[in-house]
Formats: sequence, structure tokens, C-alpha cells
Amino acid sequence: MAAHDNIEIRINSVHKSYKSTVALDAISFEVGKGELFGLIGPDGAGKSTLFRIMTSLLIPDAGTVNVCGLDTVKEYRSLRKIIGYMPGDFSLYPDLTVEENLQFFASIFNTTIAANYHLVEEIYVQLEPFKKRRASKLSGGMKQKLALCCALIHEPEVLFLDEPTTGVDAVSRDEFWDMLGRLIARDISIVVSTPYMDEASRCQRVALMDKGRILSINTPQAISKSYDQPLFAVRTGDMYILPTDLRRLSVCARAERFGEYVHLTLTRRIEAKAIAAELNSLGHSDIVVKPVDATVEDVFLDLIT
Repeated sequence: MAAHDNIEIRINSVHKSYKSTVALDAISFEVGKGELFGLIGPDGAGKSTLFRIMTSLLIPDAGTVNVCGLDTVKEYRSLRKIIGYMPGDFSLYPDLTVEENLQFFASIFNTTIAANYHLVEEIYVQLEPFKKRRASKLSGGMKQKLALCCALIHEPEVLFLDEPTTGVDAVSRDEFWDMLGRLIARDISIVVSTPYMDEASRCQRVALMDKGRILSINTPQAISKSYDQPLFAVRTGDMYILPTDLRRLSVCARAERFGEYVHLTLTRRIEAKAIAAELNSLGHSDIVVKPVDATVEDVFLDLIT
């Protein structure tokens, strides 16, 4: 975490409701200058509402948000000049070409592509062969890169990216996170949200969110290490019925699919061979049971149950 006098974003007791639905419930945290901070949680966690408040597009019912020393409600005009925002939905102009979209966003901030090309060059070189193509005709990964270029073209101090990798293929997701890592090296602060728990490891710190509340804030490594229950990865020849059979075990606290394995959390410590013997008695074959380290997703599931 950055030093206290090097804080870029301060969020203090922010609350927001839509009629009887609480979207944000007393949210508070800080983001340091040059930090890559992630908001991790499922749909409905409140991530997009918080992003709209942080970028001055929505007024909180209570609490305050300060970005780069500016109050997001009282000083929103000044704030919008120094932040970049990439909303969850593709928000560029579909009928404009790649080049025209970038020119338009540059002109809004009284700059040009040429003046700030160094900011987007690494990303834009991948788009340049398609610069005359309409934005609506781009692939998901290319739309993502164009939106990031448009958010960066005026050299923002803070970049807000709301679920930028949702609906994008795995290769494009990985490329995108690599690009964010290089932007952090330029001392740009980045706040990014994602429903993908595996992306938490690409952030310096994360806040786990659910139903408008923050469940935990720490580095991904510290969050994973906070898991203090016995955890095994289990695989058998019948993966379809395996989760159900594991939940029948007296020592099972939780059994959830994780790729080609089921992660089994226990209420008390027992040997792997004892679990294998139980599964064998239930008719399973080709049994693999091994202890594993918890992931951020394991911790999240534990916190919401």
C-alpha cells in the first residue's frame, strides 16, 4: 500500500440505494498512486455503481469520494479532465472508424493523436491495420483495445476500467492485463473491476465485493493465505457425480468445481487416503486426492457462505 500522503483515491462510507435495493453499503477504502487495484465480485456486487460514483457520473446517497484531491460531486468538472473511464458496455461510436473514434476523444480533451501517440502506441499499433474499419465491425478484443486507447489519449492520472475483459477471449484477456502492468510502470493509477476471480492475481491489491459490501481488502497473496481450513483437490473417473458424493461426507464443509478438479474444504483435518477410501466405497475409480493452496475464489466462496 502506498504511503498515506500518496493516496490517489479516498472512498469514505459511500452508500447508494435504488428504491429498496442497497447497491453500496458503507463502502470505504483507499487506492495509492501508481497502484493497480481490483474490485472483484459477481454481477450485482455493486462494482459498476461504485465506478459511476468514482467517475462523477452518479451521486452517492451518503459518504464522499475524493480522486486526485478532487471531490467527485463538488469538483466533477475538473475531475473529468484528469481521469480515463472505460465502462463495462462498449461505449464508443459504432459508425465511426477506429481512427475517427480516437480523433474524436482526443479532440474532447483539446489534444490530438499525434501529440499523445506515445501514450497509446503499444496498443494502437495492433489497431492500425484496421484504422479505417468501423468500430462495430471489430472483434471483442479489438473493441477492448480501442476503448482503452480512447481512455488513455488525454494522459489521465487515474484510469477506471469497469469489467474490461468480460466477454473477451482468454488470449485477449491475458494481453490486456499485460498492457495494464506496463501502464502501472508509467505511474498511472488503475482501478479495474472483474467478475473473474483468476484475474485477482494480476492486481497489486483487491477488494472482494458481494451485495454492495466489501468482504476483504488485501494483496491477492495475503487473501489466499488467510484461508485456514483443510483444502484438497479431488478428481475421479466420474466428475459428474463427484461434487454430490463429496458433500455427503461428514467432514465436508464445501465442494465446488475448479476446472478439472473439485475443491473440497473440510471441517477438520484428515488424511487424503481417508477421503480416497470413502470415495472408493461409493463406487468411484481413478481417484486423485491432493492437498492444495487456496485461491482467491476459495476465500470468496468461504466469505459468502
